[in-house]
Amino acid sequence: NIICFLCTVSNQISSIYICIMYGGVYMVTFTKMHGLGNDYICINSLENILAENKLPQIARYMCNRNFGIGADGLILVQESSVADIKMRIFNKDGSEAEMCGNGIRCFAKYIYDNKIIDKQSISIETKAGVKGVRLKVLNGEVYEIEVDMGRPIFDDIKNISVQNNYRIPISVNIKVDDTRFIGNYVSMGNPHLVIFVNNVENIDIEKYGPAIENMKCFPNKINVEFVQALGRNTLKIRTWERGVGETYACGTGSCASFCIAYYKGICSSYVKAILRGGELNLNYNKQNGHIIMSGIATKVYDGNINI
Repeated sequence: NIICFLCTVSNQISSIYICIMYGGVYMVTFTKMHGLGNDYICINSLENILAENKLPQIARYMCNRNFGIGADGLILVQESSVADIKMRIFNKDGSEAEMCGNGIRCFAKYIYDNKIIDKQSISIETKAGVKGVRLKVLNGEVYEIEVDMGRPIFDDIKNISVQNNYRIPISVNIKVDDTRFIGNYVSMGNPHLVIFVNNVENIDIEKYGPAIENMKCFPNKINVEFVQALGRNTLKIRTWERGVGETYACGTGSCASFCIAYYKGICSSYVKAILRGGELNLNYNKQNGHIIMSGIATKVYDGNINI
Protein backbone atom coordinates (compact mmCIF):
# COMPACT_ATOMS: atom_id res chain seq x y z
CA ASN A 1 0.00 0.00 0.00
CA ILE A 2 1.11 3.52 -0.71
CA ILE A 3 0.13 6.20 1.76
CA CYS A 4 0.84 9.78 0.75
CA PHE A 5 0.79 12.55 3.30
CA LEU A 6 0.40 15.98 1.77
CA CYS A 7 2.02 17.92 4.57
CA THR A 8 2.19 21.55 3.52
CA VAL A 9 0.82 23.41 0.54
CA SER A 10 2.11 26.91 -0.20
CA ASN A 11 1.29 29.24 -3.05
CA GLN A 12 4.01 27.64 -5.15
CA ILE A 13 3.77 24.04 -6.32
CA SER A 14 7.53 23.66 -5.85
CA SER A 15 7.08 24.32 -2.14
CA ILE A 16 4.82 21.31 -1.55
CA TYR A 17 6.33 18.82 0.91
CA ILE A 18 5.41 15.19 0.34
CA CYS A 19 6.21 12.21 2.56
CA ILE A 20 5.60 8.81 0.93
CA MET A 21 5.67 5.42 2.65
CA TYR A 22 5.90 2.19 0.68
CA GLY A 23 6.81 -1.10 2.32
CA GLY A 24 8.47 0.67 5.26
CA VAL A 25 10.47 3.06 3.03
CA TYR A 26 9.93 6.79 3.53
CA MET A 27 10.65 9.53 1.04
CA VAL A 28 11.82 12.60 2.95
CA THR A 29 12.23 16.13 1.61
CA PHE A 30 15.44 17.88 2.66
CA THR A 31 17.61 20.91 1.94
CA LYS A 32 21.40 20.68 1.79
CA MET A 33 23.09 23.77 3.28
CA HIS A 34 26.50 24.84 4.49
CA GLY A 35 28.03 27.45 6.75
CA LEU A 36 31.53 28.18 5.40
CA GLY A 37 31.84 24.60 4.15
CA ASN A 38 30.48 23.02 7.35
CA ASP A 39 27.57 21.22 5.66
CA TYR A 40 24.21 20.07 6.97
CA ILE A 41 21.06 18.32 5.88
CA CYS A 42 18.02 20.31 7.04
CA ILE A 43 14.65 18.58 7.46
CA ASN A 44 11.37 20.14 8.50
CA SER A 45 10.32 17.41 10.92
CA LEU A 46 7.10 19.28 11.67
CA GLU A 47 6.02 17.71 8.40
CA ASN A 48 8.49 14.92 7.65
CA ILE A 49 7.83 12.73 10.68
CA LEU A 50 10.86 10.63 11.66
CA ALA A 51 10.89 7.96 14.38
CA GLU A 52 12.68 9.29 17.48
CA ASN A 53 14.50 6.02 18.18
CA LYS A 54 15.81 5.91 14.59
CA LEU A 55 17.29 9.43 14.48
CA PRO A 56 20.93 8.39 15.16
CA GLN A 57 20.69 5.71 12.47
CA ILE A 58 19.05 8.14 10.03
CA ALA A 59 21.79 10.72 10.68
CA ARG A 60 24.54 8.19 10.00
CA TYR A 61 22.85 7.07 6.78
CA MET A 62 22.09 10.53 5.44
CA CYS A 63 25.48 12.01 6.34
CA ASN A 64 27.45 9.18 4.72
CA ARG A 65 29.20 10.73 1.72
CA ASN A 66 29.40 7.44 -0.16
CA PHE A 67 25.97 5.89 0.43
CA GLY A 68 23.79 8.83 1.51
CA ILE A 69 23.64 12.55 0.84
CA GLY A 70 26.84 13.46 2.67
CA ALA A 71 27.17 16.06 5.41
CA ASP A 72 28.79 16.91 8.71
CA GLY A 73 25.43 16.73 10.44
CA LEU A 74 21.65 16.45 10.32
CA ILE A 75 19.45 19.35 11.50
CA LEU A 76 15.79 18.95 12.42
CA VAL A 77 13.10 21.62 12.80
CA GLN A 78 10.78 20.93 15.73
CA GLU A 79 8.18 22.77 17.78
CA SER A 80 9.28 24.58 20.94
CA SER A 81 7.40 25.51 24.09
CA VAL A 82 10.04 28.03 25.20
CA ALA A 83 11.09 29.73 21.93
CA ASP A 84 9.85 30.47 18.42
CA ILE A 85 11.25 27.19 17.12
CA LYS A 86 13.51 24.30 18.14
CA MET A 87 16.69 23.05 16.48
CA ARG A 88 18.07 19.57 17.00
CA ILE A 89 21.38 18.58 15.50
CA PHE A 90 23.00 15.17 15.06
CA ASN A 91 26.63 14.60 14.16
CA LYS A 92 27.47 12.27 11.30
CA ASP A 93 28.34 9.51 13.79
CA GLY A 94 24.75 9.63 15.10
CA SER A 95 25.50 11.42 18.37
CA GLU A 96 23.32 14.40 19.25
CA ALA A 97 25.15 17.71 19.70
CA GLU A 98 24.17 20.42 22.16
CA MET A 99 24.81 23.33 19.83
CA CYS A 100 26.47 24.30 16.55
CA GLY A 101 27.32 27.83 15.45
CA ASN A 102 27.40 27.13 11.72
CA GLY A 103 24.40 24.85 12.02
CA ILE A 104 22.23 27.45 13.73
CA ARG A 105 22.95 29.95 10.93
CA CYS A 106 21.92 27.33 8.35
CA PHE A 107 18.84 26.54 10.44
CA ALA A 108 17.83 30.21 10.69
CA LYS A 109 18.12 30.79 6.93
CA TYR A 110 16.28 27.53 6.23
CA ILE A 111 13.25 28.35 8.39
CA TYR A 112 13.10 31.92 7.01
CA ASP A 113 13.44 30.87 3.35
CA ASN A 114 10.73 28.23 3.80
CA LYS A 115 8.43 30.62 5.70
CA ILE A 116 8.32 28.38 8.76
CA ILE A 117 9.06 31.55 10.75
CA ASP A 118 8.36 34.77 8.90
CA LYS A 119 10.33 37.30 10.92
CA GLN A 120 13.92 38.47 11.11
CA SER A 121 14.49 38.24 14.87
CA ILE A 122 14.06 34.67 16.05
CA SER A 123 14.49 32.79 19.32
CA ILE A 124 15.74 29.24 18.78
CA GLU A 125 15.69 26.48 21.37
CA THR A 126 18.78 24.25 21.43
CA LYS A 127 20.12 21.68 23.90
CA ALA A 128 22.47 24.48 25.03
CA GLY A 129 19.59 26.86 25.78
CA VAL A 130 17.65 29.47 23.82
CA LYS A 131 19.69 31.50 21.32
CA GLY A 132 18.70 34.84 19.84
CA VAL A 133 19.23 35.15 16.08
CA ARG A 134 18.92 38.19 13.84
CA LEU A 135 18.65 37.78 10.07
CA LYS A 136 19.95 40.53 7.83
CA VAL A 137 17.79 40.58 4.70
CA LEU A 138 18.08 42.54 1.46
CA ASN A 139 15.46 42.25 -1.31
CA GLY A 140 14.04 39.18 0.36
CA GLU A 141 17.40 37.38 0.54
CA VAL A 142 19.26 36.57 3.76
CA TYR A 143 22.82 37.85 3.35
CA GLU A 144 24.11 37.50 6.94
CA ILE A 145 23.04 35.90 10.20
CA GLU A 146 23.94 37.27 13.62
CA VAL A 147 23.74 34.89 16.59
CA ASP A 148 23.96 35.69 20.28
CA MET A 149 26.03 32.69 21.33
CA GLY A 150 25.63 33.48 25.01
CA ARG A 151 28.18 33.60 27.80
CA PRO A 152 31.10 31.14 27.75
CA ILE A 153 31.16 28.60 30.60
CA PHE A 154 34.52 27.86 32.18
CA ASP A 155 33.52 25.40 34.92
CA ASP A 156 31.24 22.92 33.16
CA ILE A 157 32.81 20.05 35.10
CA LYS A 158 30.63 17.27 33.68
CA ASN A 159 32.68 17.45 30.47
CA ILE A 160 36.13 17.41 32.02
CA SER A 161 37.93 15.49 34.76
CA VAL A 162 41.05 17.38 35.87
CA GLN A 163 42.04 17.12 39.50
CA ASN A 164 43.66 19.83 41.62
CA ASN A 165 43.13 22.55 39.02
CA TYR A 166 40.85 25.36 40.18
CA ARG A 167 42.14 28.09 37.91
CA ILE A 168 39.76 29.65 35.44
CA PRO A 169 39.93 28.91 32.61
CA ILE A 170 40.97 25.36 33.40
CA SER A 171 44.38 24.54 31.97
CA VAL A 172 44.96 21.00 30.68
CA ASN A 173 48.44 19.57 30.10
CA ILE A 174 48.24 16.59 27.74
CA LYS A 175 50.67 14.38 25.86
CA VAL A 176 50.17 12.57 22.56
CA ASP A 177 53.13 10.31 21.80
CA ASP A 178 56.16 12.58 22.22
CA THR A 179 54.25 15.86 21.80
CA ARG A 180 52.92 17.91 24.71
CA PHE A 181 50.10 20.43 24.46
CA ILE A 182 48.71 22.91 26.97
CA GLY A 183 45.07 23.73 26.30
CA ASN A 184 42.29 25.67 28.00
CA TYR A 185 38.82 24.28 28.54
CA VAL A 186 35.66 26.26 27.80
CA SER A 187 32.06 25.40 26.97
CA MET A 188 29.88 27.24 24.47
CA GLY A 189 27.04 24.88 25.36
CA ASN A 190 29.30 22.13 23.99
CA PRO A 191 32.84 21.37 25.25
CA HIS A 192 36.03 22.73 23.67
CA LEU A 193 39.75 22.53 24.33
CA VAL A 194 41.62 25.50 22.85
CA ILE A 195 45.31 25.05 22.06
CA PHE A 196 47.48 27.93 20.81
CA VAL A 197 50.20 27.01 18.33
CA ASN A 198 52.77 28.90 16.25
CA ASN A 199 51.39 27.68 12.91
CA VAL A 200 48.10 25.83 12.52
CA GLU A 201 49.10 24.56 9.08
CA ASN A 202 51.91 22.50 10.60
CA ILE A 203 49.58 20.59 12.94
CA ASP A 204 48.90 16.96 12.05
CA ILE A 205 45.24 17.31 12.99
CA GLU A 206 44.34 13.79 11.79
CA LYS A 207 46.76 12.44 14.40
CA TYR A 208 46.27 14.79 17.34
CA GLY A 209 42.56 15.62 16.90
CA PRO A 210 41.07 12.15 17.54
CA ALA A 211 43.69 11.32 20.18
CA ILE A 212 42.71 14.37 22.26
CA GLU A 213 38.97 14.03 21.56
CA ASN A 214 38.91 10.54 23.09
CA MET A 215 41.14 11.08 26.13
CA LYS A 216 39.79 9.71 29.42
CA CYS A 217 39.85 13.15 31.07
CA PHE A 218 37.03 14.16 28.69
CA PRO A 219 34.21 11.75 29.64
CA ASN A 220 31.85 13.14 26.97
CA LYS A 221 34.65 13.58 24.43
CA ILE A 222 35.66 17.07 23.32
CA ASN A 223 36.02 19.43 20.37
CA VAL A 224 39.62 20.52 19.79
CA GLU A 225 40.72 23.91 18.41
CA PHE A 226 44.25 24.66 17.21
CA VAL A 227 44.61 28.44 17.11
CA GLN A 228 47.19 30.84 15.69
CA ALA A 229 47.02 34.54 16.59
CA LEU A 230 47.65 36.83 13.61
CA GLY A 231 47.63 40.12 15.49
CA ARG A 232 45.12 41.64 17.90
CA ASN A 233 42.11 41.30 15.62
CA THR A 234 42.66 38.07 13.69
CA LEU A 235 42.69 34.40 14.70
CA LYS A 236 43.38 31.49 12.38
CA ILE A 237 41.62 28.33 13.55
CA ARG A 238 41.45 24.65 12.68
CA THR A 239 38.86 22.49 14.45
CA TRP A 240 38.60 18.78 15.11
CA GLU A 241 34.89 18.32 15.83
CA ARG A 242 33.71 15.67 18.26
CA GLY A 243 31.94 12.92 16.34
CA VAL A 244 32.76 14.46 12.95
CA GLY A 245 36.48 15.03 12.34
CA GLU A 246 38.13 18.13 10.91
CA THR A 247 35.58 20.50 9.43
CA TYR A 248 35.91 23.54 7.20
CA ALA A 249 34.49 25.74 9.93
CA CYS A 250 33.14 25.57 13.47
CA GLY A 251 31.08 28.42 14.92
CA THR A 252 31.16 27.33 18.57
CA GLY A 253 34.86 26.48 18.18
CA SER A 254 35.59 29.95 16.85
CA CYS A 255 33.74 31.50 19.80
CA ALA A 256 35.60 29.24 22.23
CA SER A 257 38.95 30.21 20.70
CA PHE A 258 38.02 33.89 20.79
CA CYS A 259 36.95 33.92 24.42
CA ILE A 260 40.13 32.13 25.58
CA ALA A 261 42.27 34.49 23.49
CA TYR A 262 40.43 37.50 24.90
CA TYR A 263 40.69 36.20 28.46
CA LYS A 264 44.46 35.73 28.02
CA GLY A 265 44.86 39.23 26.55
CA ILE A 266 45.93 37.90 23.15
CA CYS A 267 43.23 39.70 21.18
CA SER A 268 40.84 42.64 21.39
CA SER A 269 37.06 42.49 21.91
CA TYR A 270 36.47 42.18 18.16
CA VAL A 271 38.15 39.62 15.91
CA LYS A 272 37.93 38.06 12.49
CA ALA A 273 38.20 34.28 12.64
CA ILE A 274 39.87 32.75 9.58
CA LEU A 275 38.68 29.19 8.98
CA ARG A 276 39.31 26.70 6.20
CA GLY A 277 35.91 27.53 4.66
CA GLY A 278 35.82 31.31 5.15
CA GLU A 279 35.56 33.94 7.85
CA LEU A 280 33.40 34.78 10.87
CA ASN A 281 33.15 38.06 12.77
CA LEU A 282 33.12 37.78 16.56
CA ASN A 283 32.35 40.44 19.14
CA TYR A 284 32.50 40.41 22.93
CA ASN A 285 29.59 42.26 24.55
CA LYS A 286 31.19 43.74 27.66
CA GLN A 287 27.81 44.58 29.20
CA ASN A 288 26.51 41.01 29.51
CA GLY A 289 29.56 38.90 28.66
CA HIS A 290 27.94 37.36 25.60
CA ILE A 291 29.73 36.54 22.35
CA ILE A 292 28.07 37.70 19.13
CA MET A 293 28.88 35.73 15.98
CA SER A 294 28.12 36.98 12.46
CA GLY A 295 28.49 35.04 9.22
CA ILE A 296 26.79 33.62 6.17
CA ALA A 297 24.84 30.45 5.42
CA THR A 298 24.34 29.04 1.94
CA LYS A 299 21.68 26.84 0.39
CA VAL A 300 23.12 24.18 -1.91
CA TYR A 301 20.06 22.30 -3.18
CA ASP A 302 16.70 20.71 -2.33
CA GLY A 303 16.04 17.02 -2.72
CA ASN A 304 14.24 13.86 -1.65
CA ILE A 305 15.76 10.75 -0.14
CA ASN A 306 14.36 7.30 0.64
CA ILE A 307 14.86 6.09 4.21
